[in-house]
Amino acid sequence: MSARFEELDWRETPMGEISLRRRRDPALDVDVYEVKLGDEFLMSSLFTVAEIALADLGLAAVDGDRLDVVVGGLGLGCTARAALADARVRTSTVVEALPAVVDWHRRGLLPYAADLVDDPRSRLLEGDFFALVAAGSFGPEVPDPVHAVLLDVDHSPRHVLHPSHAAFYTEDGLRRLAARLHPGGVFALWSDDPPDQEFLPVLRQVFAAVDAHVVPFANPFTGGESTNSVYVCRTLG
Repeated sequence: MSARFEELDWRETPMGEISLRRRRDPALDVDVYEVKLGDEFLMSSLFTVAEIALADLGLAAVDGDRLDVVVGGLGLGCTARAALADARVRTSTVVEALPAVVDWHRRGLLPYAADLVDDPRSRLLEGDFFALVAAGSFGPEVPDPVHAVLLDVDHSPRHVLHPSHAAFYTEDGLRRLAARLHPGGVFALWSDDPPDQEFLPVLRQVFAAVDAHVVPFANPFTGGESTNSVYVCRTLG
C-alpha cells in the first residue's frame, strides 16, 4: 500500500514554482501523479486520453515511414510515449522548457519514464519550443525538416502559460512552424478549450488541411464526461 500523499519534487523556475506530487486516490484505488505550477494544476495522470490522442490523431495524418517527430512539452510523458508506440517513428525529440520536468523522467520519478529515457529513438531536449521555432531551428541534432510536430504546452491558443508564447499562435508564428515540416507534414495541437472558431481561420491561412477533433474522456471528479480538443493541420504535399 503506497502512502496517501507525497511531494516528489519542488523547484523554483522562471515561470513560477513547479511541483510533482503523487497521491493515492482511495475511490479509484490508483496512484495519481499531478503537476502544479504555483497554485494552478497543469496536468494529472487521471486525464491523459486527449494527450495520447494528440499523438494518435497527429501521426495518423502522416503518410510514409521512418518518421521524424518533434513533441513540444514533456509533461507526464503521455504524448511522447504514444508517439513511440507508432512503429513508423524513426526519431522523437521532446522539447521541454523546464529542466525539472526532464529530470523527473531521467530520475524515474514517473511511471513508465524508462519508456522514453531508454528508447534509442527518443531524445529529451531542454529548450523553449516557441523560441526555437522563432529562431528557425530545433537545433543541429534534430532532423530538419520533420514529418510531425505535436504540441501540448499551453492551456489553449488563448490561454497561454507565458505571454511570450502568444506570438506563436499568429499567422506569422505558425508559418515559421510550417517551414520546419516536410511537404505533407503535420502539426497537431492539444487544447483544453473547445475548437476556437477564431483560431481555425488562422490555421487555414497557413495549412492546406485543418481538422479540429473533440476528444471526450471520463471525468471521475464530476462523474460525467469532459472534452479537450486536438487540432490536426497538414501542409501541402
